[in-house]
Amino acid sequence: MLAISDLHVAYGQSEVLHGLNVSVQPNEIVAIMGRNGMGKTTLMKSLMGILPTKSGSVKMDGAELGAMPSYERVAKGLAYVPQGRMIFSTMTVKENIETGLVVRGESEVPGSIYELFPVLLEMKNRRGGNLSGGQQQQLAIARALATQPKVLLLDEPTEGIQPSIIKDMARTLKRIRDERGLSIVVSEQVLSFALDVADRVLVIENGEIVRDDPRDGVDAAQISKYLSV
Repeated sequence: MLAISDLHVAYGQSEVLHGLNVSVQPNEIVAIMGRNGMGKTTLMKSLMGILPTKSGSVKMDGAELGAMPSYERVAKGLAYVPQGRMIFSTMTVKENIETGLVVRGESEVPGSIYELFPVLLEMKNRRGGNLSGGQQQQLAIARALATQPKVLLLDEPTEGIQPSIIKDMARTLKRIRDERGLSIVVSEQVLSFALDVADRVLVIENGEIVRDDPRDGVDAAQISKYLSV
């Protein structure tokens, strides 16, 4: 569903990603773990076309995305929940979700989205900026789902969210995958969340993938070493 081949990304002269190779299967949830500054967000932004790639290939469902601007990638079925959520704080919950419908030429928020996130239905006329961190994260995911993606990218979704909500989020992401049949790539520093949600766990260190383990084969102690500062 997503095939990243020999991906090199640089900020100016400074290369951050050094020939990454990652494949994500249909209906698979992949967690990419690593400390701050190791390249997780750079990878997410380059997949979305926010950062240009120096070389390499990104294919989704067989189609090369490399030269496409971000909005075309969204139309093709790639959706992104950025770090820090980036919701529109002065717009209502309903209006935030509606921004995701534009790419599909729709205007009515599907009931299935409110089923996933009942709190958003209760608060649909409230401004996004008045929601808690966890509710804003749900809103950001709902907005991404409104584009009807094939692949959902989430950049550090647990950041600044209380532990009880993190458990709920893992359950919700698995439900989204099961009900909608999409692939999910999540960058993360919280190992317990990654183990709750992912089928495979990758570790990125200095812009390279240094581990790629199925969930059942994860050595938590080994991965924790890569995450400790």
